[in-house]
Amino acid sequence: MIATLIVFSLFGAQLLRIQGLDAQSVSAKAIQSRLRTTVLPALRGSIVDANGTVLASSVDRYNVVDDPTATVTYKKRIDGQVVKVGLAGAATDIADAIGIEPQPLLDAMKSAYKKKSQFTYLTKNITPRQWRRIAELGIPGVTSETSTDRQYPQGTSIAPLLGWVGGDGKGGAGVEQMKQKVLNGTPGKHVYEQAPDGTAIATADNQDTPAVDGENVKLTLDNDLQWYSQNAIADAVKKSGSLSGEVVIMDTKQNLKAVASYPSFDNNNLAGASKGELQSKPFTQAYEPGSTSKVITMAALLDKKKATPTSHVVVPPTLTRAGTTFHDAEVHGTEHLTLAGVLSQSSNIGTMLEGSKLDKGTLYHYLRNFGLGQTSGLGYPGESKGVLSSYKNWSATQRFTVMFGQGLASTAIQEASVFATVANGGVKEPVKLVKGVGEGDDYTAPQDDRKAKRIIKKSTASQLTKMMEGVISKTGTAKAAAVDGYSIAGKTGTADRYDPSLGRYNGVTASFIGFAPAENPRYIVAVTLQRPTKGSHFGGDVAGPVFSKVMSYALTHSGVPPTGKQRAPYPLTYDPSKTTSEGTTSKNQPGGRDQTGQSRP
Repeated sequence: MIATLIVFSLFGAQLLRIQGLDAQSVSAKAIQSRLRTTVLPALRGSIVDANGTVLASSVDRYNVVDDPTATVTYKKRIDGQVVKVGLAGAATDIADAIGIEPQPLLDAMKSAYKKKSQFTYLTKNITPRQWRRIAELGIPGVTSETSTDRQYPQGTSIAPLLGWVGGDGKGGAGVEQMKQKVLNGTPGKHVYEQAPDGTAIATADNQDTPAVDGENVKLTLDNDLQWYSQNAIADAVKKSGSLSGEVVIMDTKQNLKAVASYPSFDNNNLAGASKGELQSKPFTQAYEPGSTSKVITMAALLDKKKATPTSHVVVPPTLTRAGTTFHDAEVHGTEHLTLAGVLSQSSNIGTMLEGSKLDKGTLYHYLRNFGLGQTSGLGYPGESKGVLSSYKNWSATQRFTVMFGQGLASTAIQEASVFATVANGGVKEPVKLVKGVGEGDDYTAPQDDRKAKRIIKKSTASQLTKMMEGVISKTGTAKAAAVDGYSIAGKTGTADRYDPSLGRYNGVTASFIGFAPAENPRYIVAVTLQRPTKGSHFGGDVAGPVFSKVMSYALTHSGVPPTGKQRAPYPLTYDPSKTTSEGTTSKNQPGGRDQTGQSRP
């Protein structure tokens, strides 16, 4: 009896401690053992074009999780009888509810049950409707986690520029990475008490910290122009047998309207993409641009009053400088061209002769001011600044090759920016891709410390524009770039292409960049094709037709009224027997002389 009283006394003392003295701490421990926390993901902000067309958006999804130690008790009514169907029955019912095979679900349950684990994923990324079907089954131990899925309705047409979102919820490249902080938002959390069968205790004191969704990002792009440009360059790459191709469209304020590159990938199916397709090459790929850079040399000559559009230039068949013999892409005798004719005919020799009037420091100054050798300042991930070494480090031949776009490297964005600066009367605006951050009609322009800067005089830009109109003339190098009803100013480029995998030059980079209407520019279009192998490889022949299609679509799409035919260009040649500076119109000189033709040391 004494022993029994002692035992009951101990029980009584323990009950007094649990229910009286330590009631709060014991209760807290019990609650803590039942508490579960799930993350409430913030819905990632959408990315839209300038007109509100959705380019990327996030939707609610669910991950189905299971506690097999509870699910093993699953019972259901079959033919009027309550039957225990356990894990196999649960796997079958869940699979039937969402239209998948039951075996992978059963394998996951058995594996977790064998390990005595109370947590395993059954399936991920299902729709809210699918989860409701599963929840209605009332299977013990089966619960869900909320998640989101990133969707890209425009697919391959803009994938390299936008990038993607990785499994960690972070932007993997492109705009998704560039605007990660704005788009991502702040996750919340749901704290609840869980019963032994895995279900939430409805009467318990659950706590929620709501998620704060990310903000939307509006781009300067026009999705229609992007789609058309992507299809045009994809078709051109295939027809010309090129490695890749790019189209950039911007307005005179350097708002990007399209940034297309091919090959591309589908960011809805990242697993199917190859490494070379993931980058937006107009930003990341630097190449020697060739004759499109002659525009900078001409701008410097005009701006410094070292020459005029009608200055006479005697162009010999070859020219030896720094121990190297240079020649044009096509064999010719001695020619008598004006400066406008040198640009129209894309003569390397003529460019070298006139460009030699500029000292190295001055030429470097203009190359740098036009934006070469530096990024745009957008903060776009992986953007290349190109290659522009200091003039103090130029080799003897590089002193001349930079005049026609060899011995330096630039991106398609940089090249388009050069022409946009000329089209804007000589004022260089910062390149822009993001129009605002917000939602609906309430978007706030991003803070931008970059400022517009005058690079050349307005009169220089006007003269240079008229000179570039001659490139599209009957005797110029880009007849195929013409657009019916509109005046075009532009320049071809056909540069030796350096292949890093071979460690030498192999093939060419063919390009055409121009703007229209020439007298009142609306759009700048830059077309680049890397190493074309079928048919002609000259920029005017390969890139010119693509420019014509894209520019024609852009102008009509935006309702720009036709301006008529090309203006009469400056005289392209002159008669040496006459002393007037006006010269004469060019004879039927062969076009396509824009390929670098120097012998390499």
